[in-house]
Amino acid sequence: FCQSCLQECLRPQKPVCAVCRTTLNAWTKAADLEASIRSSVAACKGCGVQIGLSQMRSHTAACSKYQEYIEEGVRSTAQNQPAIISSVPNRFTFSCPYCNCQNLDQDGLVEHCTTQHAMDMRQVVCPICASMPWGDPNYRSTDFFQHLKIRHTFSYDTFVDYATDENTMIQEALQRSLMEK
Repeated sequence: FCQSCLQECLRPQKPVCAVCRTTLNAWTKAADLEASIRSSVAACKGCGVQIGLSQMRSHTAACSKYQEYIEEGVRSTAQNQPAIISSVPNRFTFSCPYCNCQNLDQDGLVEHCTTQHAMDMRQVVCPICASMPWGDPNYRSTDFFQHLKIRHTFSYDTFVDYATDENTMIQEALQRSLMEK
């Protein structure tokens, strides 16, 4: 993880796992893992020399054989990759519309804007709404903070199947409501 992404995940107000975004209730330094890394050795994939894992990063940065190994891997991988670019927007992390601070999840964006830009009255496009199928990427909210509080107090992922069109979702909701008492 890059430092800014990891710091965003471990912010004191609401730390979450950097992989699955599950809330971290109690966590401690991984002393066992740290000791294991200090005592473990492995062969450099370039030159084959046995190196302690704690020194492996600095070794591979200077090892010309390792650099050749990586370049060959990149070349062979690039040849096998299809040239398909996904048209599915990122709906999990957002950039601040005021300062372009990146990699904020929905709660992080609300928290960031509230603490860093509470006095900024510029009209901005909500990055969460802009990423939604029904969102207008050009609509500028006149009161962005009120919009965040009202519109983004829950995650759309809980209620919306992005692969299903709106009419189908309405029909499914009506069917479920008829089955409930």
